[in-house]
Amino acid sequence: MGKKKVIVGLSGGVDSSVAAYLLQQQGFDVTGVTMSIWDGKPGLVPSGKHACYGPDENEEIEEARELAGILGIPYRVFDCSQRYKSLVLDYFKSEYLSGRTPNPCVKCNHLIKFGMLPEAAKMEGIDFDYFATGHYAVVEWDETRKRYLLKKGSDPRKDQTYFIYRLNQEQLSKVLFPIGNMTKQEVREIAAKINIPLSEKEESQDFYSGDYKDLLDVNDMPGDIVDSKGNVLGKHTGFWNFTIGQRKGLGVAYSEPLYVLSLNKDKNMVVVGTRQEVMNSSFIVNDLNWIAFESLSGPMEVKVKIRSAQNASPAWIEPFEKDSVKVTYNLPNDGITPGQSAVFYLEDLVLGGGVIKEVLKIK
Repeated sequence: MGKKKVIVGLSGGVDSSVAAYLLQQQGFDVTGVTMSIWDGKPGLVPSGKHACYGPDENEEIEEARELAGILGIPYRVFDCSQRYKSLVLDYFKSEYLSGRTPNPCVKCNHLIKFGMLPEAAKMEGIDFDYFATGHYAVVEWDETRKRYLLKKGSDPRKDQTYFIYRLNQEQLSKVLFPIGNMTKQEVREIAAKINIPLSEKEESQDFYSGDYKDLLDVNDMPGDIVDSKGNVLGKHTGFWNFTIGQRKGLGVAYSEPLYVLSLNKDKNMVVVGTRQEVMNSSFIVNDLNWIAFESLSGPMEVKVKIRSAQNASPAWIEPFEKDSVKVTYNLPNDGITPGQSAVFYLEDLVLGGGVIKEVLKIK
């Protein structure tokens, strides 16, 4: 019986490179693959921050190719730019111009990185049993539930399950996360030991290296910034320049800090309010993807994360209308934003998650 074959998504960074090395050590036949998503869109100016989508992609592909050479593995690049545009960039633009806040990294992971990339490799005749990445996450088969489970990575500062909660059972059955049970420091030490030259490479900070407005293709549209009673407090150049919960950069002088409460796309209006006004306890989540079970059958006490960088907060979730869930925090929270993902946890287990549809205001 021959070696099991695995393709590893190489980004040119330390995590995916060490993942590929560890799989080699475990006896896998490893091939490195990279998705090309930059479409050479003119007029975009990178800000200098490292990101997944940007004009420095060719440089990163060459770095990944160099790393594959160091590891002694075959390497292939697949053009996913058109699908990325239709599935991620068009979605991003549509959501922002609808007054919602999108999460392009979640969409990309589910549909492109764990979807189109392995599919493209298969269509090009690459034979493989598994697809692996350098994500800090853990996948386990649960014999009792007869399901693949997704769990947090061992390093709480690096856990990336928020970004991959939409993976389905088929995807989870074929994915490997070799560094999921390691800390970042342990990964760096292995990189140094095997002489990977990019062990200090800056990590991706966002999905696009420039200003989000570059991707919206819209002209300035002056409008009002108002308080919750409709009083005009200032002006803006387009509601899409704001996100719910935003505090900085409002350009409004007031006796206390103001936050964006809502965005009215029809009136091109930005509604702001005080800290107390931005706090809410309940919201509705739809477009659900359950991992730990088929569907939610009744109320359940969990922890909920609505932004990748925040800590999960205690809450109750319960079925609500058709294919939706009502979330009620134990304590009011700020920045609950339609369009963003809400991911549900039970200790280190990812139960599933969905997209925030609407906030139920405190009366």
